[in-house]
Amino acid sequence: MESRLDRKTKRKKRGRKVILVLLILIFSLIGYAAFQFYSGYKMAGEDQMQDYKFNGVKDENGKVNVLLLGVDSRGEEKSRTDTMMLAQIDPKTNETKLVSFMRDIYAEIPGYKNYKLNTAFYLGGPELLRKTIKQNFDLDIQYYMIVDFKGFEQSVDILAPEGIEMDVEKAMSENIGVSLEPGVQNLNGKELLGYARFRHDENGDFGRVERQQKVIAALKDEALSIGGVTKLPKMAGSIQPYIQTNMSKLDQISIAKDILLSNSSDMDKLTLPVEGSYTNGSYSGVGSVLEIDFEENIQALKDFLSGKTPDDTTNE
Repeated sequence: MESRLDRKTKRKKRGRKVILVLLILIFSLIGYAAFQFYSGYKMAGEDQMQDYKFNGVKDENGKVNVLLLGVDSRGEEKSRTDTMMLAQIDPKTNETKLVSFMRDIYAEIPGYKNYKLNTAFYLGGPELLRKTIKQNFDLDIQYYMIVDFKGFEQSVDILAPEGIEMDVEKAMSENIGVSLEPGVQNLNGKELLGYARFRHDENGDFGRVERQQKVIAALKDEALSIGGVTKLPKMAGSIQPYIQTNMSKLDQISIAKDILLSNSSDMDKLTLPVEGSYTNGSYSGVGSVLEIDFEENIQALKDFLSGKTPDDTTNE
């Protein structure tokens, strides 16, 4: 008959085996992730984006504000952006919100005369854009992240080799580098970027911003799929040479995790200016602009980020 000592010895041996298996599994996963990250990085090449100064300011309520910018050229002294978004992450609730700024907003740019909002980036990079958003929308921003469109294309193709499913509303081809036909279809990286950048219809920039938000939501869903999760390390490595940010690698990983694991599969989204708060204008040397009611839009932004609904504001 087996003694208590023998049974205890066997349990200890089984426990050590389980721990050993878990350690092997953990180190194997870390090794796989590191290999995939390096593989993606080497695939992208060694080019690095321009360095920028950025005097980010923390949100007074403990939330994390990240200015997301898409640029159409890499390595140049001055480049333009037609994608300007704010991602706000609340570490307490694991909630992410997305705000899109229309590039044609006619805004006060510190140290310059009034121009379109995206001109601030051209004149002074993300720091001048941060100051401009603070002056016009009373919003502090802590971090910035610039992504070159070439890196976007490549990362999409790694994440979804068969493409991302998208319902293309109409035929699109003008100034986007691809030709898209209407209907539900899988778009590769170049096609998805063209879809997100298209603006030559009656909806103009408003339609483009809506499509950009749809693309981000679709990419998040793909990243959370079973197949997508295994490709994230390689995707992260491939996009590194095409990213410029003031975030540390650990901050990037933490924020990416919070966005991917946020409570809502459909992130709360806002576009500025809000409906009914702007008129169309035009100025010599500037072109067509959106002249907006800044007080109304500042309030709409504060309400959105604080979680207030229209009903909340009417009852105050």
